[in-house]
Amino acid sequence: MLSFELARAIDETIDRERPALAKLSHDIHSNPELRFAEHKAAAWIAELLRARGCEVEHGLAGMPTALRAKKGKVGGPKVAILGEYDALPEIGHACGHNLIAASAVGAFLAAAAVTDRTGGEVVFLGTPAEEGGGGKIKLIEGGAFDGIDAAMMFHPFDRDVLAHPALASLWLAMTFRGAPAHAAAAPHDGKSALQACLDTFRLIDGQRVRFRDGVRVHGYVTNGGQAVNVIPELASCEFSVRARDTNELARVRGIVERCAKAAALASEVEVDLVVRQGYRDMRNNMAIARAFGAHLGSLGRQARETDERVGAGSTDMGDVSHVVPSIHPYLAIVGENEALCHQRAFATAAATERGLSTALAAAKALARTAVELLVDEQLRASARAEWDDHRA
Repeated sequence: MLSFELARAIDETIDRERPALAKLSHDIHSNPELRFAEHKAAAWIAELLRARGCEVEHGLAGMPTALRAKKGKVGGPKVAILGEYDALPEIGHACGHNLIAASAVGAFLAAAAVTDRTGGEVVFLGTPAEEGGGGKIKLIEGGAFDGIDAAMMFHPFDRDVLAHPALASLWLAMTFRGAPAHAAAAPHDGKSALQACLDTFRLIDGQRVRFRDGVRVHGYVTNGGQAVNVIPELASCEFSVRARDTNELARVRGIVERCAKAAALASEVEVDLVVRQGYRDMRNNMAIARAFGAHLGSLGRQARETDERVGAGSTDMGDVSHVVPSIHPYLAIVGENEALCHQRAFATAAATERGLSTALAAAKALARTAVELLVDEQLRASARAEWDDHRA
């Protein structure tokens, strides 16, 4: 259990840091940067942390915009609080990563301020390129999560949910190569790469009756030819494939690949398939999630454990959850069904007072949860036992 005195100290730190955290969130929101190019955001975060007496490491796992700061006693339990700060093309911070960054920095500063009373160590990890770049995967491979007992972050949403799923994912790029011909004078001499490309979409649509609940397959044509009077000799498309776990993801990937090969065979063209690995499914650690939920409740927000009414996306926090007990709760910055991530209205909401208030509430609950993990050996053991069960 977390003492009243520690909880109060955490809340007071975040309340005191509100102006600085608000500015950080606003600056990141007003200057959206794409994956691996979050140079301004990373610099602003590092500047704030250094101003509070923290040493900041740059360039983790070969990523210039990856950051780390630590506070506490080495050798005891260690908890990581993760921040994201990349934006989306065209629509900016429509996933609210500016709020994620502010909440993570605030939570770290608040937890760091009491480590002299708790023992253990709290770590801030600035994680680039969540939007398709897999920055957390690179950090895993670079050893950033070695020795970490738990990892956590929050994500903006349209409702408060402690343990929402995230889908395992991958991308499939397909390039079809045929033979050109005059589309009017000699169409019979051509082998249409575009026809095979479009047939792939139709074949995949016909296979959706075989997909389990939670599977998502969606794609777009990246090259459909350059002239209306030429049978296209080259066409390409890309598909995102998602499923609730890696086993189903592998099964659906096989279906999609067979559809592409069948379409190519029908049009007498060749197809090249390139797989880009995505993210793993999210294994929400309920021991930690419920501790977070209790702290959130004491702050006046009662969250559901889960909500089957709303769909799920994918995140590289899922990969983290496979290597260390992790949580990724969602908290509302808009009314339910008012807007969802990756919509322009959600980007607007990420710059509102409600969005900031949610981020600060998340910061308090995250910091309280992190500190509780440092002081409560039983909570750490419960989280680890649950995580071990998932691995078995």
